[in-house]
Amino acid sequence: MTAPVSSRGRRGPALQVPAWGLAVTAMLSIQLGSALSLDLIAAVGPAGTGWLRLSVGALILLALVRPPLRSVRRSDVPTLLGLGIATGLMSVAFLAAIERIPLGTAVAIEFLGPLTVAALRGRGRRALIWPVVALLGVVLLTEPWHSDFDAAGVSCAGLAALAWAAYIVLTQRIGDRFTGVGTLSLTVPIAAGTAAIVGIPQAAGHITPAILAAAAGLAILLPVLPFALELLALRRMTPTAFGTLMAVEPALGVLLGLLILHQQPSAGQVVGILLVVLAGAAAQRHGDRDQQSAERMDSRA
Repeated sequence: MTAPVSSRGRRGPALQVPAWGLAVTAMLSIQLGSALSLDLIAAVGPAGTGWLRLSVGALILLALVRPPLRSVRRSDVPTLLGLGIATGLMSVAFLAAIERIPLGTAVAIEFLGPLTVAALRGRGRRALIWPVVALLGVVLLTEPWHSDFDAAGVSCAGLAALAWAAYIVLTQRIGDRFTGVGTLSLTVPIAAGTAAIVGIPQAAGHITPAILAAAAGLAILLPVLPFALELLALRRMTPTAFGTLMAVEPALGVLLGLLILHQQPSAGQVVGILLVVLAGAAAQRHGDRDQQSAERMDSRA
């Protein structure tokens, strides 16, 4: 049996992290960064936190990778701007949500964004099974029948859901157009500028060296690491598979909310966790994009 040949023509074993592994690692980084952001939110507000994290993340990315300005076509500009704006809006809205409602609940509501992408972009009736299962889990996680329902927190999470849906679609378009992660050095500064509209007034007068140090540490967890991993994952996954795999994220939010923030889930939320994990695991089994398309993307990397 001959050794496999890589897309660059080298012979040898292909040691490649699966696309779903990249997505799950990104989710862990996002939820850990979110759980650890609450102290910063208390100091500079949710918009201030989003602005600081994105600004430091933009500086890190600009220091590590060169923006592919020469490769940008005029037709790419709306997508790059849209992705940057969606990223900034998603970050600020989600941080505003977790200021008011539990982390797992906020993630569950935000998940309705990629769930909608999964449902609309699915191929055949069978593709709709797992979004439906995940939706049931989301309902159990959010528990909308409780009297302590926070309309403002839920609304912020819903806004983050819309931004997340746009983020998934636009990230795949950018990933298919450009190689590497250099485009993040274009879109993250745009995201920081979007967050700055509310973030600068909110954080003004509260920024200290300790705040800046905390923002720098959190910027690694979000946006630098997960955005890079998601960009790479979406080159090799369909929006449907990626969106449904994100169903695991409410479970991670509940788990980290319990371990770090001591937010105790109810029995119904535990059932919801099991349902969304089932949906995510089922989705990743058939989550690779068309093989020829993936090989074209790998050969350009």
